[in-house]
Amino acid sequence: MLFASHSQRFERIPRRLSPAIFVLVLCTTAALAPPLLAQKTAKSARKVTVFVRPDYPEVLKRAKVGGVCRMKATVLPNGSVSGVEILGGNPILAESAVAAVKEWKYALAPSETKEDVSITFNPN
Repeated sequence: MLFASHSQRFERIPRRLSPAIFVLVLCTTAALAPPLLAQKTAKSARKVTVFVRPDYPEVLKRAKVGGVCRMKATVLPNGSVSGVEILGGNPILAESAVAAVKEWKYALAPSETKEDVSITFNPN
């Protein structure tokens, strides 16, 4: 009898509203899913031991050209940077940022790692 009373409740909803209810539930679920599934970048356990400040071209500084350069650095177990991939930012500033990051040294680790790096160029 439990199932009979349960099904009787749903018979009160007109059949033409069923697809609308389904779409409403689907949209609500889709709206809530991105924040729940968003990937958070893990804080790296490797610390920078030698930091080299990037050159900020004086011409760009005077022209108030700035921004953030995002990169991914490949760091060897001995702490040296073997490669840098540019993920975003002003290409001219990124050249200077890559040159600086390649001179950085990280703490030792048992294996090669990929480290997220962001460098902000502020003309002020």
